[in-house]
Amino acid sequence: MNTERVAMVTGAGTGIGRAAATALVEAGWNVVFVGRRAEKLAESISLTGAPERGFAIPADVSDPNDVDRLFASVEERFGRLDLLFNNAGLGAPARPIDEIPVENWLQVLGVNLSGTFLCSRAAFGLMRRQNPRGGRIINNGSISAHAPRPGTAPYTATKHAITGLTKSIALDGRPFDIACGQIDIGNALTEMALPMSKGIQQPNGEIAVEATMDVNEVGSAIVYMAGLPLDANVLFMTLMATKMPFVGRG
Repeated sequence: MNTERVAMVTGAGTGIGRAAATALVEAGWNVVFVGRRAEKLAESISLTGAPERGFAIPADVSDPNDVDRLFASVEERFGRLDLLFNNAGLGAPARPIDEIPVENWLQVLGVNLSGTFLCSRAAFGLMRRQNPRGGRIINNGSISAHAPRPGTAPYTATKHAITGLTKSIALDGRPFDIACGQIDIGNALTEMALPMSKGIQQPNGEIAVEATMDVNEVGSAIVYMAGLPLDANVLFMTLMATKMPFVGRG
């Protein structure tokens, strides 16, 4: 029986996903790097300290057929899955709700919410039937799961929904030794977060530069959450740039 730990990270080609997947590889996990762009996945794996532990599987998490194929490939290769980090996500241009195209709304929901559901559903089934059974699912929430930015209805709605999904999976997983938790990240410095370091709109209309943190701190947090025994769980973690405008009034 293969006793090595197997993890899957979605959205692993860039940003938070790359940092988390890299940290898991360097902590000794075998890691399946998932994303839409094969070249970005290969680049992420090449940057790890142990590329032989990285496995790229291109997939669109919003496509049920792609997700089924993805998990069938993982089960065939490894026979099990010990960790799923649901990280894949996207936003939309900031606009008042009446100016948001329906296509933008559906696209954000498809990746952020349906993608998390589809991957969690498949991972849960595999973790439930594998031997030894059990595993852990970590969902990428956001500070937006607590407090929105102006003009972000699609993204904010999905991240609030992720919180409910996390709680539901955590309850459903109890009989099967499946733990589920959520990490809410604020201002990790990735390509997506670059505008915050240059100036971004605040609720009062002003443009202000916001504090950011090293994205590799997210990788360290995921390794910690993932490394807990299955009888312990970080249900919710908030990891944020210390001086970002979130606590209090800024």
